[in-house]
Amino acid sequence: MLWRMTDVQTGAAENATTSTQDNHLYLVDGSAYIFRAYHRLPPLTNVHGEPVGAVYGYTTMLWKLADELNKADGPTHMAVVLDKSGTSFRNDIYDQYKANRPEAPEDLKPQFPMIRDATRAFSLPLIEEENVEADDMIASYTRAALEQGWNVTIVSSDKDLMQLIEPSDDSRVDMLDTMKNVRMGRTTVEEKFGVGPEKLGDVLGLMGDSSDNIPGVPGIGPKTASKLINEHGDIESVLEAAPDMKKSKMKENLIEFAEQARLSRVLVTLRDDCPLPDTLESFRLQDIPDGPLRAFLEHHGFNSLLKKLGGGQAEPQNPDVADSESGAPATGEAPKLVEAPPIDRSAYECVQELERLDEWIARARDKGFFAVDVETDSLESVTARIVGICLATGPNEACYVPLGHGSGDMFGETPDQIDTADALARLKPLLEDDAVLKVGQNLKYDMTVLAQHDIRIAPFDDTLVMSFNLDAGLHGHGMDELSKLHLGHECISFKSLTGTGKKAISFAEVPLDKATEYAAEDADVTLRLWEILRLRMAPEQASRVYQLVDRPLVPVIAKMEETGVLVDREELSRLSHSFAENMEKLEAEIHDLAGEKFAIGSPKQLGEILFGKLGLKGGKKGKSGQYSTDVTVLERLAGDGEPIAQKVVDWRQLSKLKSTYTDALQEQINAKTGRVHTSYSLSGAQTGRLSSTEPNLQNIPIRTEIGRQIRQAFVAAPGNVILAADYSQIELRLAAHIADVDTLKAAFAAGEDIHNRTAQELFGSVDRDTRARAKTINFAILYGISRWGLAKRLEVDPDEAQEMIDTYFERFPGINQYISTTLQSARESGHTETLFGRKTWFERLRSQNQAERQGSERAAINAPIQGTSADIIKRAMARMGPALDDAGLGEVRMLMQVHDELVFELPESDVEAASDVICTVMSGAAEPAVRLSVPLDVDIGTGKSWDEAH
Repeated sequence: MLWRMTDVQTGAAENATTSTQDNHLYLVDGSAYIFRAYHRLPPLTNVHGEPVGAVYGYTTMLWKLADELNKADGPTHMAVVLDKSGTSFRNDIYDQYKANRPEAPEDLKPQFPMIRDATRAFSLPLIEEENVEADDMIASYTRAALEQGWNVTIVSSDKDLMQLIEPSDDSRVDMLDTMKNVRMGRTTVEEKFGVGPEKLGDVLGLMGDSSDNIPGVPGIGPKTASKLINEHGDIESVLEAAPDMKKSKMKENLIEFAEQARLSRVLVTLRDDCPLPDTLESFRLQDIPDGPLRAFLEHHGFNSLLKKLGGGQAEPQNPDVADSESGAPATGEAPKLVEAPPIDRSAYECVQELERLDEWIARARDKGFFAVDVETDSLESVTARIVGICLATGPNEACYVPLGHGSGDMFGETPDQIDTADALARLKPLLEDDAVLKVGQNLKYDMTVLAQHDIRIAPFDDTLVMSFNLDAGLHGHGMDELSKLHLGHECISFKSLTGTGKKAISFAEVPLDKATEYAAEDADVTLRLWEILRLRMAPEQASRVYQLVDRPLVPVIAKMEETGVLVDREELSRLSHSFAENMEKLEAEIHDLAGEKFAIGSPKQLGEILFGKLGLKGGKKGKSGQYSTDVTVLERLAGDGEPIAQKVVDWRQLSKLKSTYTDALQEQINAKTGRVHTSYSLSGAQTGRLSSTEPNLQNIPIRTEIGRQIRQAFVAAPGNVILAADYSQIELRLAAHIADVDTLKAAFAAGEDIHNRTAQELFGSVDRDTRARAKTINFAILYGISRWGLAKRLEVDPDEAQEMIDTYFERFPGINQYISTTLQSARESGHTETLFGRKTWFERLRSQNQAERQGSERAAINAPIQGTSADIIKRAMARMGPALDDAGLGEVRMLMQVHDELVFELPESDVEAASDVICTVMSGAAEPAVRLSVPLDVDIGTGKSWDEAH
C-alpha cells in the first residue's frame, strides 16, 4: 500500500553501506502540519466526543503525502519532527524570544497526544527532543544526511527552513509545500526574498520576525533587507557601512539598533549540530502494518479513511467530521452555533498607535483566526491606495487602523494615524502566517491591493465563496445581503458616509469615528458570517467543491486581475473610427428605407417606424404602450425578408461593440500598468462559471468578423506571444460521461469528429449541411431545448424538429435518461450537482408560471454539465502556476479565462515547453478527484494577438 519502496530503493536497502546515491530523506515539519490541519477544518469531535479537528486534518494530510509520494519517485527514508517543549538555546540568549506566542487553543492541546498516535499508526519515526526546536533538529538531520551523500526534502513552507536549501543549482536539499503542491529550491528563495539561501539568514536578521518576537531593525522589511544584503554582503558589513549612508530614518535605525540586528542574526541561525536521537538508517521506509493504522482509524471513527484503507467499517462517526477530500459528512445533526451578542458599533476601536496594533496582532495570533478587510480610495484594486485596515477577532471585538485619512487639501487637517509602511511591516507576518487563518469577504480584492505591498494572504477562508458553494441560486452573496439574511442586521451603507454624485467624497475624507464604525463593522460581520457558514459546509456537503475547486482559485484570480492584458490603443482607435463610419452608412440606409430620419437607438421611435409607418406584421405593444423591438423581433422580421430589420440589427451590434469595447477599452487602460484589468466574479454565474466585468472580456463575439477584429487588439508585449488553450467540446464530452453514452464515449476515445458521428446517426450521411445541423442539435439538447426552440434555430417546422429530437434520443438513449433523471432529482431536492459536488439551486422548478418553470428545467438540465466544465477549468487554473514553475517556466503568465479557454502571455522561446505543460494540466485537471471515461482534448494556438492565437 503506502510507502512501498521501488526496486531501486529495495536494492539500496540491501546494500546501504556501499550505495548511498539513491537514498532520499524526507523530513516532515510536523508542527506546521498540525496548525495547518487545525485551521483547515471546523471544530470536529470523534465518536468519543473528543476534539479531533487537527487530528483528522493531520491524518488526511499525512495520507495525501503518502499517496502522492507513492506515485512519484518517493523517499527511501522519512521522519516526522515535532517541537516537544517551548524553550531552546535561543531563550537563554534572549528571554523575549517567542514571548508573544499565545498558548495553543484549548481544544488543540488534548489533540497533541492523538497526533503522535497518528504518526505512529503510519509506522513513521517521530523525533521530538526537550529544549531543541524542530527546525534545529531538521537542520541537524539534514547535515548528517548530506555528509553521507543523501538527498533531502524538507516537507514544510517555513521560511526559516529555506536557509537549508543548498546554494548550488544542482542542490541536494529542496523543500516541498504539500498544501500548494510546490517544490522549492534556490530559485524560490531568490524570488521570494531577493537573495539565495546562503544569504537568507542575514535578510531575516535585518527584517526580524514578529511571530517569533525576533526584533530585527525597525522599519526594515524584506525588500529593503535584501537590497542592503545584496549591496554589502552580510549583516555585519551593512552595519559597518551604516554611518556613511545618506541621512535617513533607515540609517538612524541601523546605527541605533545594530546590536539588536546582530542578536537577531543569531536567533534566526539554525543549529545543525544537535545530538541525533535516532540513526538515519532507522528512518528507512517499510510497508505500513495494516493493524495499527486500522485500529487508530476505527478508534476515532474516521470512516472515509477506513474505506480508503479497505475493508471494515467503524461505528458511525460524529457528523462534525468530514472527509477533507470528498467533503461527505456522516449522518446526524449539524454542529451548533454559539449565539453571538448583537452588533455594538460603540465597542469598536480606532487604532492610532503601533503599540495598540501590536496588541491586536497578538490577539489575532492567540485566537488562531481573524477577519480582515482593507479600505481603499478606489475600486480599481491594482492601483488603489490603502486608506485603512480593519481586523476582527470575535463578536464586537473589531478595530479600524486608519492609514491614509486626510482631506487631500494641503491646508486640511490630517488625523493621527500610523505610518502605512510601519503598519504593513507589522501586519505582513500575521497575514502570511501559516498558523493563523485569515477570513474575508471577496478576498481577491484585498489580495490584489496588498500585493502592491508584497503581502500575500494565506491561509484563508472567503465567506463570499463559502456562501456561493452553499446557496448558489437562492440569493446574492454580497456582505450586506448576507448580513440581513443570516444576522438580521443592516450594515452602514458606503454612500451614507461618502455621499453620491458631484458632492461625493473619498473614504479617506470620512471622519475617523464614522470610518471606524463602518470599517470595523465589515470585519465583525464577516467573522460572524464565517462562524455560521463554516458549520454548514460539511453537513451540507459543500466542503468538497470549496476545498477542491473554488478556494484554491481565489489567489489565482487575484493574480490574473493584477497581471491584466495588454491592448493596442491605436488599433482600438482605428476600429472605433471604422465602426463609426459603418454606423453612419447603415444609419443613412435605414433612414432611406424608413423614408425619414429618426433615432435608431430609441425603441419607441423604431417601433413606430416599423409597425406604425411601415406596417410590418407581428408588432406587439407591451404594458408601456410601446412596440417591442428586441433582437428576437428584429431577427424574425429579417428572416421574413425585411431589409430594414437586418440593418438595424447590424447597426445595434456595431453600436454595442463600439461603446462596450473599442471606445471603453481605451478608457480602461490603466495609466500605471498600461494594461486592462478585468474583474472576475466567483459568484456571478449560477453554475459556477466565472464572469468578467469592467470590461467584460467573455462576451466578445468569437464567430463574427467584427469580434475577431476586436480580439486583434489584445496583444503580447514585445518579445512575447499570446497562447490560447481551449478545451475541445468539453461539455459534449462531459455529457457522454455523465449520461454514460457508450456511442459518444467510443467516438471521443477514437478521436472522431463528434458532429460527424451525430450527423451519421441522425441523418444517415455527413455533409456540410447535416454536420451543421448535428452540431446545433448536440448543443441544443444539452440545454433542454424545446421543439419550438430547435425549429427556430434550424429554420424547420416544429413537427420536423420534434422528429429530430426523438431520433436523437433513440440513437443516444442515455441522454434522454440523463435529462429525465436530472429533472426528477432536481424537483425532489431543489438542486442539481456537478461531479465535484457543486450544488445549484432552482427555486422555480415548481413555479405555476409555465415560462418560469420551463426556463428552470432547461437550466437544471445543463447545470451539472456546464458546472462540471467550470469546475474542471478552475482546477486547471489553480494547478497551472505551480506546474509552470516546476518546469522552469516562471515567465508564462495566465491573463484571461473565457469559458472553456485560458489565455497566456509568454516569451516566444517558451511556447513549445509551455504548451506541453498547459496541455498536461488541462487534460488531467479532473483527476484524481474525478476520473472521466472520456479524454479531455485541448487545442492550442499562438500568435502576436488573441485573434492570431485562434
